[in-house]
Amino acid sequence: MSTLPKVAWIGLGIMGSPMSENLVKAGYDVTGHTLEREKLDRLTAAGGTAAASVAEAVRDADVIVTMVPASPQVEAVAYGPDGILENARRGALLIDMSSITPQTSVGLAAAARDKGIRVLDAPVSGGEAGAIEAVLSIMVGGDQADFDEAKPLFEALGKTIVRCGPHGSGQTVKAANQLIVAVNIQACAEAVVFLEKSGVDLAAALDVLGGGLAGSTVLARKKDNFLKRDFTPGFRIDLHHKDMGIVTDAARTVGAALPVGAVVAQLVASLRAQGDGGLDHSALLRAVERLSGARV
Repeated sequence: MSTLPKVAWIGLGIMGSPMSENLVKAGYDVTGHTLEREKLDRLTAAGGTAAASVAEAVRDADVIVTMVPASPQVEAVAYGPDGILENARRGALLIDMSSITPQTSVGLAAAARDKGIRVLDAPVSGGEAGAIEAVLSIMVGGDQADFDEAKPLFEALGKTIVRCGPHGSGQTVKAANQLIVAVNIQACAEAVVFLEKSGVDLAAALDVLGGGLAGSTVLARKKDNFLKRDFTPGFRIDLHHKDMGIVTDAARTVGAALPVGAVVAQLVASLRAQGDGGLDHSALLRAVERLSGARV
């Protein structure tokens, strides 16, 4: 019998499904719950167990992981008579890997403490590919002892795993991550349109740019999206729009100016308003093309 902790996994979306499957591969007993039947079937096919409700999933779990879109969904699965806090056992460790506001994470940790449940906020970066390959960057907020206990589980999901400080710190670092990613994608998109309008061989140009100081993980991961105009979502514009709202609001709270970030946040919002919210965030290229009178 496995000595690994029993895991309840709430949220089996683009990121949650491959992440939970990686835990199964690592030998963890994973019981999952989500709203889509086909996602539950996928988990069971991978060797996990499906639960009909949050309460059922968490009841016997040592560790509970949530991976849902935003703060309202975290609060929906955490609170209330059918939620995590009312149904998890005392002493359980709740790891929220969603990308939400730092304030929501701090509030959840305080509410959970009253129930004898420990909490870590542990958002991730790396997109769908990073989730599948188990090479995510995981930024964690919470107590050191809880982080140390969760480290083996994190190591089944990612490669760069860092405790950034107390509750909410992981979400603050994730907000900064999303700011950098959005600005980087926007810069890459502008470069693509500039290169194409100049008649340069785009594939060759992106290869050489990727090998110099302009190279980045964003350019490496999104190069084919730009070349093929393939905007199948790995991380949707809708979610990046949410994250840009988090970082701009948090920056306002602490008095940090984000002049470039504010412009990119508006460009993300405009792309979403034009009906592209379900596309991958590399579709920022479409916004630059529209502004430039190029193909879309």
